[in-house]
Amino acid sequence: MTTMFKISLPDGSVREVPQGSTPADIAAAIGPGLAKAALAARIDGELRDINRPLEGDASLTLVTSRDEKDALELARHDFAHILAEAVQNLFPGTQITFGPSTDDGFYYDFAPPPERGPFTEEDLPAIEEEMRRIIARDEPLVREEWTREKVREFFEKTGETFKAEWVMELPEGEAITMYRSGTAENSWMDLCRGPHLASTGKLDPRAFKLTRVSGAYWRGDPKNPMLSRIYGTAWLNKKQLDAYLVRLEEAAKRDHRKIGQEMDLFHLQAEAHGSVFWHPKGYLIWRQLEAYMRRRLDAAGYAEIKTPQLIDSQLWVASGHWGKFRENMFVVPDEVPDTDGDMPVLSGQADLLALKPMNCPAHVQVFRQGITSYRELPLRLAEFGCCHRNEPHGALHGIMRVRQFTQDDAHIFCTHEQLVDETKAFCSLLDLVYRDLGFADYQVKLATRPDQRVGSDAEWDRAEADLEAALKQTGLDYETLPGEGAFYGPKLEFHLEDAIGRTWQCGTLQLDPAMPQRLDATYIGADGDKHHPLMLHRAILGTFERFIGILIEHHAGKFPLWLAPVQAVVATIVSDADDYAREVAAKLGAAGIRVEGDVRNEKINYKVREHSLAKVPLLLVVGKREAEEGTVALRRLGSEERQVVMSLDEVTSMITAEAVAPDLRSD
Repeated sequence: MTTMFKISLPDGSVREVPQGSTPADIAAAIGPGLAKAALAARIDGELRDINRPLEGDASLTLVTSRDEKDALELARHDFAHILAEAVQNLFPGTQITFGPSTDDGFYYDFAPPPERGPFTEEDLPAIEEEMRRIIARDEPLVREEWTREKVREFFEKTGETFKAEWVMELPEGEAITMYRSGTAENSWMDLCRGPHLASTGKLDPRAFKLTRVSGAYWRGDPKNPMLSRIYGTAWLNKKQLDAYLVRLEEAAKRDHRKIGQEMDLFHLQAEAHGSVFWHPKGYLIWRQLEAYMRRRLDAAGYAEIKTPQLIDSQLWVASGHWGKFRENMFVVPDEVPDTDGDMPVLSGQADLLALKPMNCPAHVQVFRQGITSYRELPLRLAEFGCCHRNEPHGALHGIMRVRQFTQDDAHIFCTHEQLVDETKAFCSLLDLVYRDLGFADYQVKLATRPDQRVGSDAEWDRAEADLEAALKQTGLDYETLPGEGAFYGPKLEFHLEDAIGRTWQCGTLQLDPAMPQRLDATYIGADGDKHHPLMLHRAILGTFERFIGILIEHHAGKFPLWLAPVQAVVATIVSDADDYAREVAAKLGAAGIRVEGDVRNEKINYKVREHSLAKVPLLLVVGKREAEEGTVALRRLGSEERQVVMSLDEVTSMITAEAVAPDLRSD
């Protein structure tokens, strides 16, 4: 008797199919159009191959190119697979390691034969052509389950020592999936969890491009062999690829390092690797942003504090950070060293201090000083705290990822009953700040328990339920990120979108029931007993360094007037107007405008071009006529309109009104 499975479809209907049926069979039964469009399937929520047999009663959702997130993940995974096959076709003896999909494409790490040497970008065109040949052959991608020992024997026989090493670390007795490209007589195989598309021909051969080559250590360990990593970008069609390449070109123009140098905002140098030297103009942006944030926090009921940078290691042990982040912490001995010439020499055993990598344990210490009653909660403690993390050299990137950084950090201590209101208040504050700073579009994501975590499952169940319930009360749309929470609790992530469509994760709200317990933070409840508060770690900008980098690239250096380091330049046409130019600059300066004068003996077109390159928002041009009439000719950066002639009083009043920070405006 044939076993039948009941398969529930999204429209509420149920189909009975015989054992051995696949999602592809169901798609074909529904109609030829769907059979052609179906790329994969979600079985009880799990993404699977379209040709993988069903294993029992289940809910089924067929995935098509309209399901762009799933479709892109599948396509990028397949392109990585095809890249590995193409490289081994062209360069026999190359070993493969791993090649995941990424947010905009894929990469794969290879160990070329010693006599071949590392791959270079000159190899990429030939590899691209071979990839297109594989796609054109429309090779089926077939999933097979093997034992661990069979996989090891296969890779040892084929000389794949890296894969043979890796597979032996998988649990013994666990079925391992291998994917075969092509026919059994002429096939290429790779160890892979899947899923994949049904065949290579499902990909658009015009929708990918190999972009660069770099070095990468096997398993990220400098003690291991260096591999060649080939990167590519991949999309569902050529139109998407072309749009992405245009964004890449625009991103290169907006690179914060390039603009930062052109505008004289900051610099980086080897003697302070991973730390920023802020120049006067760059630090003006910082100060404006910090002052704005401070006003917003004051209005939202936060109390600003300042805590030490050097803290004894015992506090980090107690908080749990020593075990989790020790390798990324800068540690110093708590002892003044003896000296022998120019070199310090430690005498005796020294206690260890650490430069703080985060502010939270220090904030708990402030909470513990005198907070005794539930009536004093919630307590919102904020700090523009300078932190240090020993990031690897290769991970550093301009001012976007540094070793010394300042967070717009705060911690909210509250009861369970206050969690919903505090979450709603934070989301409202974040929305207000992002809109003020020009980021109206952002996404909210709920990150849940990771594999490595502290606390019981029951505590995590409650924490996740509490945070999700609070998030639902805000009315914000959100996406769930399974396994991506902090080690101590679930969190909300806020991903803002910039002017060219890139997303940046900046804001966060993290629910932490563990640290107040670990550090013995308590309050007296209404019942007269001691209780541990909930602790909400929260930030809006994230770090000042990275957020300013994002602002630079978002605005391409053309800051809104209130943030611009130089808001106006008064430039002369002729030397007869020099005194008047100084008078104009003085009046604007007295009104609080950041203004510079340019009375150099240069042609006005030269001055206009120079100050435009420096991204000065307003250029006030004065000549003999303007000096006689008490006017200025106003030019706006990037405006197609001709210059506007205004009286000195009018232009002063106008600029003063425009230069007000968003939170101080009356409109």
